[in-house]
Amino acid sequence: MSTDLSASPPAAAEVHRYAEALLAHLAAKGAAPPAAPSFRDIPGYWLPPAVEALVAILAGEDPLEPLSKAAGRDQQQTALFLCLALAVSGQGSRIHASWLGTAFGELSLERPVSHGQRSLWLAAARGAYGPAGKIFVLRKLDALAVQEHTDPDQWVQALAPGEPSVVVPPSLVDFPEMAEIPELARPAVAAARLARLRGRCAEITSTRQAERDISAPLDNSSGSPATTWAEDEPLAVLRSLIGSGGPAGPMASLSTYLLDDLRPGADPHLAAIALHVAAPVLRGVAEELEADSRLAPPATLTVALLGHRIELRPEGPEPSSLAVAESVIIADGFAPRPRPWAAMVLLVAGVACLIGAVFASILLAAAGVAMLGLGGWQLWQRRKLVEADARYAAAQVNELRELAEGAVWALHAYAREADTRAKQAAEDATELTRLIRRGPRAG
Repeated sequence: MSTDLSASPPAAAEVHRYAEALLAHLAAKGAAPPAAPSFRDIPGYWLPPAVEALVAILAGEDPLEPLSKAAGRDQQQTALFLCLALAVSGQGSRIHASWLGTAFGELSLERPVSHGQRSLWLAAARGAYGPAGKIFVLRKLDALAVQEHTDPDQWVQALAPGEPSVVVPPSLVDFPEMAEIPELARPAVAAARLARLRGRCAEITSTRQAERDISAPLDNSSGSPATTWAEDEPLAVLRSLIGSGGPAGPMASLSTYLLDDLRPGADPHLAAIALHVAAPVLRGVAEELEADSRLAPPATLTVALLGHRIELRPEGPEPSSLAVAESVIIADGFAPRPRPWAAMVLLVAGVACLIGAVFASILLAAAGVAMLGLGGWQLWQRRKLVEADARYAAAQVNELRELAEGAVWALHAYAREADTRAKQAAEDATELTRLIRRGPRAG
């Protein structure tokens, strides 16, 4: 405030009460109140003459005298009050061209955006001041080249967050681990990311165009008041200006606001302006992604199949790498087993018992037969285990060969997809560039 209000507290309270009632009336009905202001002037305080000037403007009368008095006391506060109050009432087209520049002040990359600047930004984005107001904000943002001072990845992540690190194309559905190989992953991820960016840009621009046919708050074509604003920033700033608002909340930097405006779910009017600011970065990103999507798959590729490195060629798996893997499978497939000493001892003892039975009792012969049977059974069990190991190794070798052949055919299918992917990426890049070139002025 420009003066000490403690010298005339009754007068200050009176003007605050009237200003607060006036704002509530404007936000609800968008027209001048029936009762004219009756408060006393407070020397040096900008608000009383500013309120008088606002009422005169709304009534279609000449506001020059109170406007000059208010501007002489605090030009920026007066301009901010009038711009926001007229926007809240849906009559932002009545502002003078110079008021917006005075109220907005200068943006800076080194300091946060003030609440007044953000509220004017919001009002202009939603059409409160017509095309000229939107162009004014765009020029302020263009002059700072915010996109050059922010990491391009931040713009991409804000526009299309939560991107998958791996994209499995249809040709590699049966071999998803191959989609993680850098030579195959880079083109697929680039094409998918480009498609997502195009979709988000189309969503922002199509939402903005669709809302042209809807009576939205702050749209001068309908003259609607601000009763249904999604954000209360302008009203909060107005209440703070007239002394009836609470403490101001934290302020954010210019890049923070723009990145937040690009995120899904943000106000489409603000998103359109943020998209215009990010356009140079997005064009460069689109060119890089399109170039990556055109990368041809390698002629040969080494992949891991069943834990073995196999070199794949267009004509099939490379024989030597496949042979090495098969030999390892066979070697690992047979479990190391000691010699069947127990069975051999039983067999020898059984034979000895049979020989001894010729000179001794028949019980010794029975014991010999039993030992021979037990030793033979142990040898048969050992043979069955060896055969099972052989069958397992053979099955692993066959599976490896089938996987290698399937991986080769998958690479052929991936190569066929490459042309389609590159054409789609080129179309996405062209459409994305067209969408961001139109800019918010097209709305």
